[in-house]
Amino acid sequence: MSLVTLPGGSGPVAIVGAGPGDPGLLTVKALQALQQADVVLFDALVSQPILDLINPQAECIAVGKRCGRHSMTQDEINRLLVAKARGDRAVVRLKGGDPLMFGRGGEEMQALKQAGIDYYVVPGVTAASACSAYAAMPLTHRTLSRGVTFVTGHGKGGEEINNWPELAMENHTLVVYMGIKRAEAIAEGLMRGGRSPTTPVAIVSRASQPQQQVLTGTLAQLAQMVTQPEVQTPAALVIGEVVALSDDLHWFVPPSGSDEVVEQQFG
Repeated sequence: MSLVTLPGGSGPVAIVGAGPGDPGLLTVKALQALQQADVVLFDALVSQPILDLINPQAECIAVGKRCGRHSMTQDEINRLLVAKARGDRAVVRLKGGDPLMFGRGGEEMQALKQAGIDYYVVPGVTAASACSAYAAMPLTHRTLSRGVTFVTGHGKGGEEINNWPELAMENHTLVVYMGIKRAEAIAEGLMRGGRSPTTPVAIVSRASQPQQQVLTGTLAQLAQMVTQPEVQTPAALVIGEVVALSDDLHWFVPPSGSDEVVEQQFG
């Protein structure tokens, strides 16, 4: 195992990506870390089936942050992580998706390094990849999308997106993390930036999980789409021509016995 080694440190702390929720999408290294852990600090977006894989003797601490509901600030999480790592125990910081994709994993690495604590990172399947695969919307396609951009719906302190012309390219896929609450502003900004109102869009909720929901429509309809009762979080916005492929390429169905409606067209 390769890790950052710092003089006089404790650890190592494993910063682990839990992926989108399906435990089958965990890496082998992530599973090993969970089974060998003495302490696990986990986020709200980690699914219960993945939490069930943690060493039953481990101390499990919920430190999750959801929009508008923070059990701990990031500084508090950093301090707790450092304190637990000082105890000569195997510590796992378990984060939904990939820890370095809008997951604040970089900030936690900085806190550990400053404290002189060893750490290593286990990547996870990020939400955009899960939405692409399970909602059958290729992020890139030779005739429909020459590239893909990942962006968060808001920055630190509630900063808003303002580089709309850069994000409004045609034949380009845009995936917006944490964008549900600002969907109307996002749609308006993209249309001002040059995106057509008829650009296909999708809201993908709980990708890869039995409760997955996909609602498709157009950029002009997005503000109305997010108000529908079937839209639940966590969810990502997928914007671009590739969304139109979903109807033909759709393959994912809920587990046997589920009555969930996986995919629905708005309007």
